Amino acid sequence: MTIALIILGAIIVYAVITYFYQKRIVQTLTEEEFRAGYRKAQLIDVREPDEYAAGHILGARNIPLSQLRLRMKELRKDQPIYLYCQSGMRSSRAAQMLYRNGYRDLYHLKGGFKMWTGKVKKK
Repeated sequence: MTIALIILGAIIVYAVITYFYQKRIVQTLTEEEFRAGYRKAQLIDVREPDEYAAGHILGARNIPLSQLRLRMKELRKDQPIYLYCQSGMRSSRAAQMLYRNGYRDLYHLKGGFKMWTGKVKKK
């Protein structure tokens, strides 16, 4: 029983630390806030190519999370980066990866593409 409590406590501590770390490195924006700034930024869809082809925010570039490490040099460090995925999980992970590599002006869409009501382009 004691071991189970220690493991549970460790999981809770890890979750809290991760939550606050995430809040420090990437700013989560509502759709309205995202819409107000994404045209002046690098808009990156971190979903896989098939998801991107099915529909994406007009003006977005597709750099899947699975390729981000290899394609990071395509992104400029002197401009804001607006990230989104389907739900917000992959864009959070992408932001962490970018932050570790010196990118600082990072934003992501709260709720991801599934919450987007703006213009969508399909391939």
